[in-house]
Amino acid sequence: MQLGLQLGYWGAQPPPNAPELVSAAEAAGFDAVFAAESWGSDAFTPLAWWGSATERVRLGTSVVQISARTPTSCAMHALTLDHLSGGRHVLGLGVSGPQVVEGWYGQPFAKPLARTREYVEIIRKVLAREEPVTSDGPHYPLPYGGPGATGLGKPLKPITHPLRSDIPIWLGAEGPKNVALTAEIADGWLAIYYTPRLASMYDEWLDEGFARPGARRTREDFEIAATCQVVVTDDRAGTIAAMKPVTALYVGGMGAPELNFHAQVYRRMGYGEVVDEVTALFRSGRKDEAAAAIPDEMVTETMIVGNADEVREGVKRWEEAGVTMLLVGCRSVEQIRTVADVVLR
Repeated sequence: MQLGLQLGYWGAQPPPNAPELVSAAEAAGFDAVFAAESWGSDAFTPLAWWGSATERVRLGTSVVQISARTPTSCAMHALTLDHLSGGRHVLGLGVSGPQVVEGWYGQPFAKPLARTREYVEIIRKVLAREEPVTSDGPHYPLPYGGPGATGLGKPLKPITHPLRSDIPIWLGAEGPKNVALTAEIADGWLAIYYTPRLASMYDEWLDEGFARPGARRTREDFEIAATCQVVVTDDRAGTIAAMKPVTALYVGGMGAPELNFHAQVYRRMGYGEVVDEVTALFRSGRKDEAAAAIPDEMVTETMIVGNADEVREGVKRWEEAGVTMLLVGCRSVEQIRTVADVVLR
């Protein structure tokens, strides 16, 4: 099992100890460091800044939102960071949700799967640098010839030669169609709210993608990086209780009541009634009650918490389910070292 440090996205201010966390993760044997974005900090800049002090760890985005940049712009970011890091970049992409895509980026959210497929195809054309990049669209036509076009657009290929033509592309995916698409066109899956209990269901989705004509990878060379809080502690109950407000936020407060992808994941786990209750409480301002309505097992489904032996057993269970990397959100150097000692030693 590999470990990835998930730095996430910034709150009101950048995290003050991120450089120390990144250095500690590399020294402790973590395989990768990831940064995310929502509608504040971006994902590429922190990796370039903090990653400049590293030599070995992969630097990944988990995730950058495809509506934030055109596919050619995203490819420029990726090839630049890959050069600066000496070939250590992992490009993690995700569609986000309609509230962010339409409310923040001013883009339509419709047809996210088709947009993702076209987006990835264009990025791969840029990185291959075999010919000027063109695309028939309909989502990202190149050259652009729609309303307001001058007709002077010219197919181009990047001035800068990419260090690698095959920078790994991982997709953040939650639903069955998106996971199948990920297995078909990507190099890895960034799984959020993964639970080993449903591994056979995920395998069906993945196998559908692997079986499609032209699939890029097979099960043997495909990476599955799952977000998973790993906490080594003797206070299991207290740790679980501390996680409930976060679970309530993502289940009850993210997205819109009628379309919350995180809530849909928990419904597939069998927590439909809990999701309804938590959503109603959270959106009426009763956040403490929403957190209290989260049962313990709804938290422990997607994290590994306990003493050292319990954590090792949990990691084994996740590995047997097919996960190749755990993305952990450590917030102290001590926690990084403890997790590494238990998981990697």
